[in-house]
Amino acid sequence: MTQEKKNTLRKWLGLVVTSMALAIIIIDTTVLNVSLRDIMRDLGTDLQTMQWVITIYSLVLAALTITGGRLGDLFGRKRMFMLGALLFGIGSFIASISINANMLLFGWSIVEGIGAALMMPATASMVISTFQGKERAIAFGVWGGVAGAASAFGPLLGGYLTATVSWHWAFRINVLVVALVLLGSVVITESIDKKERHTLDIVGSLLSALSMAMIVFGIVESSTYGWWIAKKDWIISFGELSITPVAIFVGMVLLALFIIWERRMMAERKTPLVSLDIFKNKQFVAGILVTSILSLGQAGIIFALPVFFQSVRSLDAFKTGQSLLPMSISILVIAPLSGLLRKRVATRDLVQIGLLTSALGAYLVYSNLDVSANPSDFTWALVALGAGMGLTMSQISNVTLSAIDPNMAGEASGINNTIRQLGSSLGSALIGAVFLATISTTMITRINSSEIIPAAMKPVVIQQVETNNGQSLFGGSAEKNPVFTAVITEVVSIKNKSTVDGGKKSLLYTVAFTLGSVLVSFILPREMKEKSGSVTHVATH
Repeated sequence: MTQEKKNTLRKWLGLVVTSMALAIIIIDTTVLNVSLRDIMRDLGTDLQTMQWVITIYSLVLAALTITGGRLGDLFGRKRMFMLGALLFGIGSFIASISINANMLLFGWSIVEGIGAALMMPATASMVISTFQGKERAIAFGVWGGVAGAASAFGPLLGGYLTATVSWHWAFRINVLVVALVLLGSVVITESIDKKERHTLDIVGSLLSALSMAMIVFGIVESSTYGWWIAKKDWIISFGELSITPVAIFVGMVLLALFIIWERRMMAERKTPLVSLDIFKNKQFVAGILVTSILSLGQAGIIFALPVFFQSVRSLDAFKTGQSLLPMSISILVIAPLSGLLRKRVATRDLVQIGLLTSALGAYLVYSNLDVSANPSDFTWALVALGAGMGLTMSQISNVTLSAIDPNMAGEASGINNTIRQLGSSLGSALIGAVFLATISTTMITRINSSEIIPAAMKPVVIQQVETNNGQSLFGGSAEKNPVFTAVITEVVSIKNKSTVDGGKKSLLYTVAFTLGSVLVSFILPREMKEKSGSVTHVATH
């Protein structure tokens, strides 16, 4: 085998290794969602504690991803990737042997979160530094396909392991995959920013981490404390004002201080955490704007369908994952093909076709959502949704990061992933709040207008709806409800219809945000310019 063929083989094997790492990071974020009841029972904890476990993971990831990307630029992306993988494996092992919620929080939320913050930007930045031109488009197609398929297959794997063995195995498998990743990393070529001194902007890192942490905290906790008017007091009371706007405001102030500090670092010719010149690149800025708005909308699907399948159709976690398979397979097939399509279609056109197809898929899911709907009723809608996601997820990362000097790939990837994390957190909080509020409101309306529920019982039923805050959606409420059998049947029927209403409203948000991404995508260039100075010429029909 010639040296050129060996180098080519090494590049693509390296992509497989980094894609495996990306997959376990994404899959890991879905494990707790489908296994909550089993974990709470085994660890003797409650839903509020588990919400904190998930929230802290989001905070760690959002706070440290930019720093993780910059560390890769300065000290070596392969080195940071391997360190992140090692930490991720250690955190997974701790989580897999957890005997209480605090141990799970330390292993999963903190240790795994730090490992993921080091690994995630490195996976994308190594694609940028290793591949160019058409090969880069295909590589990002594979990368995006793995990311999309992992997010869709995650609930299936988590549900299967929880139902057949134990939720502990969802974390134990990570340890095995990390071992393979570390062994396989020998084929990865080290890349480093040779233009910068090997010093880290400590003040910038702290300001960046704290600002992102405060913003994400405010967004995630909005469903608990309220968006503006306080539902209940935080540790410190702000009167009628919720902690949400306070936390977001503090985060924005810290972000402003971060920008001022970075400008000072650049003026003094020191190495900043984030070179603000990166935001002068219109292609990069347009790409992260599309990514952030798209991330907002994808939360609608995450909320609507799994809750519908489990609450209304009474499917378990594994069968719910099976129901999403058409989307998973569609992403897995279409995303790698998108790199080949770039030979004939302009990158921006591929992104826009993907966004429009995603919007169509979400609308078809919305149209088919009904109390009596079966998983098979959503097959073609999910195929369309997956095809759109596959086209978009691979190419939007390509067009966003290809505009950046490969020496700054880690920094750019860190910013891109942080923006995606913020978008996902905001979308989950916003659409989740709309979802639960719609269910509660429509249930109360239907209870008041019901001719089956006696007038004397209506205040009791309504009080239970208001105090449950959506927790009764997954069963148990009807049997414990102190009313007659006919009334129980009526309440369950009302709950199912209201869940469908909440799902439909969430899906409308998904469609709206996705169409918003289409409008923003017109800022993207038709011809994708790579930082090497060349222009990738594509058809511009």
